[in-house]
Amino acid sequence: MLDVRKMRKLLLVFGVCFLGFTQSCGVYNFSGASTGTAESVQVNFFQNYADQSPGSTIEPQLDRDFTNALQDLITNLTSLNLTGNGGDLVYEGEIVEYRVSPMSATANQTAAQNRLTMSVQVRFYNRTKEDSDFERRFSFFFDFPGTQLLENVKSEAHEVLFERITQDIFNASLADW
Repeated sequence: MLDVRKMRKLLLVFGVCFLGFTQSCGVYNFSGASTGTAESVQVNFFQNYADQSPGSTIEPQLDRDFTNALQDLITNLTSLNLTGNGGDLVYEGEIVEYRVSPMSATANQTAAQNRLTMSVQVRFYNRTKEDSDFERRFSFFFDFPGTQLLENVKSEAHEVLFERITQDIFNASLADW
């Protein structure tokens, strides 16, 4: 059994370690976002240029829905204020691919599985820390049975695509892991 002196010593060591960890890490942020001194974020409209490519699927409102998904993710995971212009952090770009492709065939030469692929070209500017600016392409896909039409799985597909692509953009620009 521990005596009182040993117990106090143990509590003191634990307290010092706890304070050391909390002070070295600063305020813990569950998203892992590092916004530095930035106070505002600007997410410009992501125009859909994918529908201009041969073989692409035309999807009305894709640009609006994707832009809103990126705005929502950033504002939900940070304390940044969303602004229409003059933001400390600026996201802009375009949707460059939105295409359904057959992934495998059946014995009857029909698609057994289809893949919806979406790609977004992003330019990120950090006016408070310019060495973190980048231009990069982000892509993801959603597989669905060849017996289903895109229209029947579109809601689920967009949820998966938007979640993954916006999270990848967030991680590339703000995650401090």
